[in-house]
Amino acid sequence: MQPDLYAPPMDDSAGQRKPSIGERLRPMRGHLWALVVLLGSVGSVFILWQMAYERELRAASVRFVSNTQEIAELLRQQLVNYELVAGGGASLFASVNRPTPRQWYGYADGMELARRFPEMVGLGFAGYVSQSRLDDLQIEWRQAGWGQLEVRPRGVRSYYGPILYLEPRTVENVGAIGFDMFSEATRHAAMQAALETGEASLSGPVHLIQDSGSPGISLLLYLPVYRGGDRPTTVEARHAAMLGWVYVPFRLDRFIAAKLGDRRDMRFRIYDVTDNASQLLYTADLDEASQEPPAFTHNIEFDTYGRRWRMEFDSLPQAQAVPRLRGLQNTLALGLFASLLMYAVAWMLAQTESRAHGIALRLTEDFRRSEQRFRIAMTYSAIGKALLDSQGRIVEANPAMGKIVGITPKGLVGKRFDALFEDDEVTASERPAGDGTDDVGVHRSTRRLHREGGEPRHAQLTYSPLPGSLDQDIVGLVQVEDVTKRLRAEAKVLALNRTLEARVASRTRELSQANQELEAFAYSVSHDLRAPLRAIDGFSRILAERYLGTLDAAGQGYLERVRNAASRMGELIDALLKMSRLGRGEVKRERVDLSRMAGEIVEDLRAGDRDHAVEVLIAPSMFVDGDAALLRNLLGNLIGNAWKFTRGSEQPRIEIAHQAGEFYVRDNGAGFAQEYVDKLFRPFQRLHDQNQFAGHGIGLASVKRVVERHGGTIRAEGREGEGATFYFTLPGDRVEH
Repeated sequence: MQPDLYAPPMDDSAGQRKPSIGERLRPMRGHLWALVVLLGSVGSVFILWQMAYERELRAASVRFVSNTQEIAELLRQQLVNYELVAGGGASLFASVNRPTPRQWYGYADGMELARRFPEMVGLGFAGYVSQSRLDDLQIEWRQAGWGQLEVRPRGVRSYYGPILYLEPRTVENVGAIGFDMFSEATRHAAMQAALETGEASLSGPVHLIQDSGSPGISLLLYLPVYRGGDRPTTVEARHAAMLGWVYVPFRLDRFIAAKLGDRRDMRFRIYDVTDNASQLLYTADLDEASQEPPAFTHNIEFDTYGRRWRMEFDSLPQAQAVPRLRGLQNTLALGLFASLLMYAVAWMLAQTESRAHGIALRLTEDFRRSEQRFRIAMTYSAIGKALLDSQGRIVEANPAMGKIVGITPKGLVGKRFDALFEDDEVTASERPAGDGTDDVGVHRSTRRLHREGGEPRHAQLTYSPLPGSLDQDIVGLVQVEDVTKRLRAEAKVLALNRTLEARVASRTRELSQANQELEAFAYSVSHDLRAPLRAIDGFSRILAERYLGTLDAAGQGYLERVRNAASRMGELIDALLKMSRLGRGEVKRERVDLSRMAGEIVEDLRAGDRDHAVEVLIAPSMFVDGDAALLRNLLGNLIGNAWKFTRGSEQPRIEIAHQAGEFYVRDNGAGFAQEYVDKLFRPFQRLHDQNQFAGHGIGLASVKRVVERHGGTIRAEGREGEGATFYFTLPGDRVEH
């Protein structure tokens, strides 16, 4: 009886003395000391953690402030680089009174602006032109061959600051030439400041002419240019010596991205706070907006080229700004975990024991069910099965086994398995396919067994290794299947196959003999017919030569018909002989170039019929494996028919090519009705009048015989008055490119 797994444990403590209070509390002493150690370690870890926590915050704050100062310095340094580039352009004016556009382009190209300063829109020059000098400037501009200088916006002003040079000469920059920057308030303020101070001046936020239709904030850095290259000492002298401004336009977002890259360690905003007015210039935010407050904030204000900027920096939230705090928290958790580790170990041991007990119970149940499945399979299987020991004796057999050998299963126990069979093996012709031993030790064989009270039977045996229990001598399982009926059926099939092979060989010999007799008959008949034809032709020729004058017109006509009929009969006999030869002889296969062969046939046709101008197209590199003589007969008939039936066409055309696995010969001649296509390949069948298109009616029949002797197929398509196409296949065809 299987025990109840879920029954409560029996109380085996009856009759034993109850433990004292001290004995019951003794196991708790370790828990009390563990609690004291736990509290002390937790307190120490917490104090150390708090000290490290504050130290990490201070260090992270110092790094954050240093990073903000570095960013501000990078932006200031980039503006200094812009001033140096503009200063080089101003030096060009010091060496040349007014550089030409080509000279300006040479300087800008040498600076490699696109590589060094990709965020810079360009490097330009705006002239300082009074109202009285504007017309002269436009005339000089046009006379120099630089086109029409249109200053915009239109209007009368005391002074103008039109853009004269701007490199690189993109479509947008060319469109900005002539714009009067001095007419716009923000640009005017920066240009006026640069003029009066003689130093570089940065504009407030503007929208560039090149950026029409797209939002974005841009800035311009202006550097004044004076006659002679020197900076006058007074404002009045600077006004008098002023030539214009070298300026650098740049987009603020690209300007910051070029220097800072894709920074994701902080967010910041840039404000223009010149004249106590705060205007947002740029915002650098993170990809993912966070609702948590920043760990640190810092503001920096600085003056740059006449403007005052304020940069407000926000760090990431504390968890991201000071990532090492997470490690400190892990350290705190590790201290707590160490205190609970022993409890966890004990719990894991108990849990492991419980799982092991459950696994043992499941394995026992699985084994019982596996044994039950095996017993059911043995008992109710229609195939005989027996367990064998190491001596080859039957340990256990199922009912199907007893039924096959005619002995009860109990009577089979203890018998040697080989004793149930005859010693001689089944012959090779009787042995079914599949007998042998595979890689896992399964052996199959067919043997003849003695059935108690019956005739011998054939059995298909399958031996397979089968381990038994530790206390059982079981080494294998043998399955026995009665295959007597199947072997007898296979023997009958083999006998029928041998009979069928003999019949096929006999019929093949008869067919070959009939073909030979038919060819001999055709050859004999054609030769026997030539003698009377020669007599008819000879006597009719003598009659025409000697007695033509004594015959009237009707008699002469009759005589002419007799001679023509005899000649026609001779041609038919020659065609019949030629067709009979196609069925004789062995096909000598070789590599044949159909393209070259078709070209030779066409050249022969042209030489024999120069009055018939036909356009012939032959695809190159068409190769097949076949008999060259037979293939020349095939192409000669197909191309000759196409040549013949294109007579009367306005622009005769023949095409020989290969497409979709088929060769074809196409013409635009007389064609034929598609409903009569079955008659084309029959001997002596014609679809056209003999007077219109001469022929014997066996050409296409010969073509079909040649194709079939090569194992191919042929078909035809056509329409009356539009031409015909003959498609044929040949094994081993190949088109090379």
